[in-house]
Amino acid sequence: MIDRSLLAEVVQFTYSKGIDLVEIYVEEKQASNIFCEDDQIEKVYSGRERGAGIRVVKDYNTAYVYTNDLSRNGLIKAASIARNAFHGEPFTLPQPINLVNQEAVFHINYQRLPEKVAFEEKIQYVLQANQAARLVSRLIRQVTVAAADVHKKIQIANSIGEYIEDDRSRVRLLVNAVSESKGIIQTGYESAGGVCGWELLEQVDFDDMAVKAAEFSVRMLSAKPAPAGRMPVVMSSEAGGTMVHEACGHGLEADLVQKGLSVYRNKLGVQVAAPCVSVIDDATMGNKYGSFSFDDEGTPGQRTVLIEDGILKNYLYDRLTAQKDGRVSTGNGRRESYQHKPVVRMSNTLISPGRDNPEEIIAATNQGLLVKKMGGGQVNTTNGDFVFDVQEGYLIQDGKIKHPVRGATLSGNGPLALDNIDKVGHDLGFSIGVCGKDGQGVPVADAQPTIRIKELTVGGTALAPGN
Repeated sequence: MIDRSLLAEVVQFTYSKGIDLVEIYVEEKQASNIFCEDDQIEKVYSGRERGAGIRVVKDYNTAYVYTNDLSRNGLIKAASIARNAFHGEPFTLPQPINLVNQEAVFHINYQRLPEKVAFEEKIQYVLQANQAARLVSRLIRQVTVAAADVHKKIQIANSIGEYIEDDRSRVRLLVNAVSESKGIIQTGYESAGGVCGWELLEQVDFDDMAVKAAEFSVRMLSAKPAPAGRMPVVMSSEAGGTMVHEACGHGLEADLVQKGLSVYRNKLGVQVAAPCVSVIDDATMGNKYGSFSFDDEGTPGQRTVLIEDGILKNYLYDRLTAQKDGRVSTGNGRRESYQHKPVVRMSNTLISPGRDNPEEIIAATNQGLLVKKMGGGQVNTTNGDFVFDVQEGYLIQDGKIKHPVRGATLSGNGPLALDNIDKVGHDLGFSIGVCGKDGQGVPVADAQPTIRIKELTVGGTALAPGN
């Protein structure tokens, strides 16, 4: 990495009259990916990358320059370009920058860092999972298995005088199984991941993931067309928090709020959800996929209550948006790599567990749709309208789970859906993903308990019973 004295020198050099903030973000990354398809290892990738990004902020405008030349000359050259973007006059600070080390409140411990696990061992895990999926049924036609890991070392220094060093490791496992019968094709998908090393396999059974994906794809071959119409929807904790992330979370990011692109603008202190609903973004949740000790601006990871008992309490902030609102950053300034400037992003976002028994929620639903896994979707943050695919759904009749259904979609409005939640289970299930925004992706986790939304529009191919 880079000597602290050189970082201080570059910050000092970059500073010019009228500049609000100078920041240097340094990243050293080692990553690997293994991909298995057609019963064989198709791709093995391993790479290293080093680079630095220099950000200069003036009057809420940002100049950002990155380089992989980490020599003194390379950093000074990049700093000159960033500073000159504002035509600033060189300005000597009253005293040299004194970078003070910032201590993390939340610490993450790694037991088996990716580079300490041999490729042969990783490949064996992948091949075993592939074989486990293929043994489920003769109807399995295709299996893809992937394992990816990344280990980053981070340095952040700024003109405020803060200095941060951080170590980050993530591991992700994926299985996709395709089955076919009589011309019908169905897919099953399972994923797991965390901020951890390969000790993840002590918490997650890769073979069991593969079996679940394959069994689901086979089970869906007999699924009936989904009903259509407005009806109650029970979302199992197994579905993870895709809906809260998309239909609610993005609308609570302060940059979208300030641009007038959020349905939650000017709603602080207002009831925006049912009283049984609380929404939290928490970067300090153990080893979840969106956890971190510091965000990518050097602000400590935090637990932020966004909605409490249905009342909007806060937005998600990075340094820049917090300054605009006269607030303090919530530690949600995140970037994909040194090649990107930080923007406001979620970490681990969830609906808090309630008091209801998940089984009783289903039993109390006369008819409707049970969603166990969400697919892709889209949301309009300006008005909150959303549409999602349902990857795994079941018909509920007379309070009992009936047959699986295929082809279901959910459409509605985020704030209205939150306001229509009338039951919240005491369980909690997580899903992982890479959240895209402004052309960059960051790892996140989403979670929810089993919840019941009194009414949503379900798209399918048949009318709901009674309609």
